[in-house]
Amino acid sequence: MDIIQLFDWIGTFVFAVSGVMTAIEKKFDIVGATIIGLVTAIGGGTLRDLLIGSTPVGWMQNETYIYIILLAVPICYLFKKFILKLRRSMFLFDTIGIGLFTILGLEKTLSLDLSIIAALMMGISSAVFGGVIRDVLCNEVPLIFRKEIYASACLAGGIVYIVLEHFLAFPGWNMIISIAVVMIIRFLAVRFKWHLG
Repeated sequence: MDIIQLFDWIGTFVFAVSGVMTAIEKKFDIVGATIIGLVTAIGGGTLRDLLIGSTPVGWMQNETYIYIILLAVPICYLFKKFILKLRRSMFLFDTIGIGLFTILGLEKTLSLDLSIIAALMMGISSAVFGGVIRDVLCNEVPLIFRKEIYASACLAGGIVYIVLEHFLAFPGWNMIISIAVVMIIRFLAVRFKWHLG
């Protein structure tokens, strides 16, 4: 198993947790929570794969993604109180998720020899559209449509990754650094109330 696959599975899990916990907070039943976890975890990647012509989409070719999402559901219910006690737990899981999926989406698009612009757009789409679907289904205004720094953090991390890949032959470290950039920008933006417009 390579590092990209590992990151993909981790990203799937944290986004599934984000979706399931949002559904629990909204008082959805377990079926509803599972559906929200599912669309949050694979929504962005599915859109990306359809747009770049990579079909069948990733989760249809590897059932591990479904198992990871289904694993997140009982974990969220069993450790609900602990997870909810984490300060801004949904923010934490969402931030980890967007960092991971930005770089994974970018990397997958670049591997198909598409342009850097397309890769950046697909990285952002991978990161944010699962959350958009989650928020719409949960009757929330999606973060991407608010003034908060969200998609722009993904863009910054994507640019860092492209620059690092051009100069440094350390793919694993380049991914880790770029994911960290997305997360740090997002954390700082919320901490200091940075926003656009």
